[in-house]
Amino acid sequence: MTRLFDLLFNQLENHPLEASVSGRDASGIWQSYSTQELLSAAEQAASGLLKLGLRSGDKVALVAYKNRPEWIIMDFAVQMAGMISIPLYPTISVGEYEYILNEAEVKAAFCGGLDLFDKLSNTQNKVPSLAHIYTFEESSGNPFWESIFDIEGLSALEKIRQSIKGDDLVTIIYTSGTTGNPKGVMLTHANIMHVILKTSEFLATDTGEKVLSFLPLCHIYERAVSFAYFYRSVSVYFCGTDNLSGPNGDLVDVKPVCFTTVPRLLEKVYEAIYNKGLALEGVKRKLFFWALDLTNSYELDEKLSFTESIKWKIADTLIFSKWRAALGGNVKLIFTAAAPCPFKIMQVFCAAGINVREGYGLTETAPTLTANSIKPYGAVMGTVGYVLDGVEMIIDPSGGDYNEDEGEILVIGPNVMSGYYKKPEINAQVFKEIDGKKWFCTGDIGKLIDGPKGRKFLKITDRKKELLKTSGGKYVAPAPIENRIKEDFLIEQMMVIGDKQKFVSALIIPGEEALKSWCNHKKMRWTNLEEMIKHPKVIKKYQKIIDRYNPEFSHIEQIKKFCLIASQWLPLHEDQSEAELTPTLKLKRRVIRKKFEAEIQEIYA
Repeated sequence: MTRLFDLLFNQLENHPLEASVSGRDASGIWQSYSTQELLSAAEQAASGLLKLGLRSGDKVALVAYKNRPEWIIMDFAVQMAGMISIPLYPTISVGEYEYILNEAEVKAAFCGGLDLFDKLSNTQNKVPSLAHIYTFEESSGNPFWESIFDIEGLSALEKIRQSIKGDDLVTIIYTSGTTGNPKGVMLTHANIMHVILKTSEFLATDTGEKVLSFLPLCHIYERAVSFAYFYRSVSVYFCGTDNLSGPNGDLVDVKPVCFTTVPRLLEKVYEAIYNKGLALEGVKRKLFFWALDLTNSYELDEKLSFTESIKWKIADTLIFSKWRAALGGNVKLIFTAAAPCPFKIMQVFCAAGINVREGYGLTETAPTLTANSIKPYGAVMGTVGYVLDGVEMIIDPSGGDYNEDEGEILVIGPNVMSGYYKKPEINAQVFKEIDGKKWFCTGDIGKLIDGPKGRKFLKITDRKKELLKTSGGKYVAPAPIENRIKEDFLIEQMMVIGDKQKFVSALIIPGEEALKSWCNHKKMRWTNLEEMIKHPKVIKKYQKIIDRYNPEFSHIEQIKKFCLIASQWLPLHEDQSEAELTPTLKLKRRVIRKKFEAEIQEIYA
């Protein structure tokens, strides 16, 4: 297998499934495609693209508000026709759509959900290349995607398919961009296929088992994992994040053995569990927090004494089993990436028998570079795992004031992109020659630590471009500070500030539900978040939190002042104002600094 669409033929030949992919229809009923139906639909759609007049090398955009079978069918169709897919986030602005569609010279777009057809149509006056827009919703009255299906051109399609090579460009993925315009990452079939073949062993799945897919397919993380699911021949249930939890949610309904997520969703699950614990009374409350306290000492692969085993058995029966049931009861693995997972979150879930493993990569590396395994001695909590087979990695200490053994992470591998689309000047900046080898500069800071079985495990310490430099010339990495302090339930979001300032400070958004519970416990009348963050007792409580964590950091890293903020930082605003988070929920530090300029000035006044 050298091309991504080979995965479909591989599944059909070896382990054909009655429900290869599934998604809910307009009435909420699961509708499934067998492996054969999926392949046939992809072939007919590919033939239809050719009938529209598109040719190999043309660009086709895909965008939907939630994951669905139609998206993956069109992805395979575009591949088979020798075309290049341009996946788009549904939450970006019309201006960003225009920028991407124009730069990529997109000729056709397929969309699903809410206002996306109108959003794309509004760009057509400024995007001369965009001739065709189709929707996945037949009821909308707009051009329906199945209307392009064609069987007459299948023989011509077969000739094109046979001519496609593994080194051919298959997709251009525009990075979410924490600063400036997004950049188009060019990936080949071979780039992504290397990751699929090398990471599939990390997935705890057996043929025919069910998995859930809800992270956006437009992101290379979920897309590559979905291709790995095809390789593993498991049934993929596509959905959104709006109906995941609860007794009627997709987790309980599907009962998946595996799914991928981002840390923020795990944090929300943990917060919900904790808040339910706070609402308990008497013996039930004591048992809940006794079990939660047990997790503080949990370690992977730990050998327990007889007495300790009894304690954990009781905690599992009374408390942890209910947590697993809320996730469907069958979960073997939750894989998290895209942002650092707080240590406490990882520890609590693993202790409760819910295997959470963290990996690391970038869009530019298709994406996986390292991963933790669920095999015995295959993981170290607090790290992003060991390096994938076929990937070389070094830590480069030059060009920065780093701690001992730290430096920028540089990599070489068959999964590394060919470059940014139409950006030769940036390409020259992100590749660095050392000892005759051309290394890709990730922009992330990390170090390699010793782990089990003689393996080196990677620990990410910060992003190079996010390092702060105080007016005293000292460098501060904000991410580790933010991730540690955010482990407190009363803190929902946080951004460390202090670039070119005398000391480090923070903008903090309280966890509203947790703060309500605290106020009720303190017999304080709750009004609204905007008013409560001004209350002297609330401010004093947050100062205690900061005082508790500060000793863990060096003097220069400690939070000297903070400002409580009532408004949430979001990846999309209804008023179309600039979002504070990227679609993958990373902080847009430049945007946040600008929006809260007055608050920051007051801190340093």
